[in-house]
Amino acid sequence: MTLVDVLIPTYNRPTALAITLTSLIAQTCRNFRIVLSDQTEASNPIEMGEVQAVLRVLQAHGHTLSLHKHLPRRGIAEHRQFLLDQATAPYVLYLDDDVILEATVIQQLLKTIQTEGCGFVGSAFHGLSRRADVRPHEQAIEFWDGAVQPEVVKPDTPQWERWRLHNAANLYHVQQRLGLAVEKPRPYKVAWVAGCVLYDAAKLRSIGGFNFWRDLPPAHGGEDVRVQLLLMARYGGCGLIPSGAYHQELPTTIPDRTVAADHAIDWSSGQPLCRR
Repeated sequence: MTLVDVLIPTYNRPTALAITLTSLIAQTCRNFRIVLSDQTEASNPIEMGEVQAVLRVLQAHGHTLSLHKHLPRRGIAEHRQFLLDQATAPYVLYLDDDVILEATVIQQLLKTIQTEGCGFVGSAFHGLSRRADVRPHEQAIEFWDGAVQPEVVKPDTPQWERWRLHNAANLYHVQQRLGLAVEKPRPYKVAWVAGCVLYDAAKLRSIGGFNFWRDLPPAHGGEDVRVQLLLMARYGGCGLIPSGAYHQELPTTIPDRTVAADHAIDWSSGQPLCRR
């Protein structure tokens, strides 16, 4: 049985997508399927030569591909829900189309989530253009020294400030300073993780997945923040350091994030504060 479905939403980024897919070729975890969904209206990035070349290599390595054109665009939460609906594996890795992974990332994420039994484990990406931008005031880290436990993290709480650790190259500086070994990663406490997150699919579905997209306008962000906050409250969640994930640092393809999905909820009642 396939253990992991790698879910990749993409939009108008054939070259970046090809680079991201290339980093899947040498993964030490071999038991994964790739589910790729494109929302580019005017072209077909999946059919571009550089993307097709990498997909052929992945197929030659025994990976199954599930390729989709998903239109119209209804916002990133709806696109993530569409990908989840295609998934059949017990674990799903949401991977952005502009991230580069070291070879052990999927294996370490999978090992950690199976050991901890939590809702998600993430590899926050590094922005190495900021290697010289050292920010000690943003580099506080809280390790899980025991098992990962459920915890409530909300905006305007001290735990919310953990997001600063994932700015620029902060996490990279921390792992370099502490001399952490790739083969012995450590779970740490997070507010949320973006770009490369492995979920327990059943747990993700138990909190409704991304079906809240219907309560939001298409211009929104923070969809992954919302599901991670809910999963942490019920099952726990964590980041992993060393991360092994690197951001290509391209301009965002979602410039309008007028509504933040995590702020569009009355947390006392669980009801949306705004509708489409």
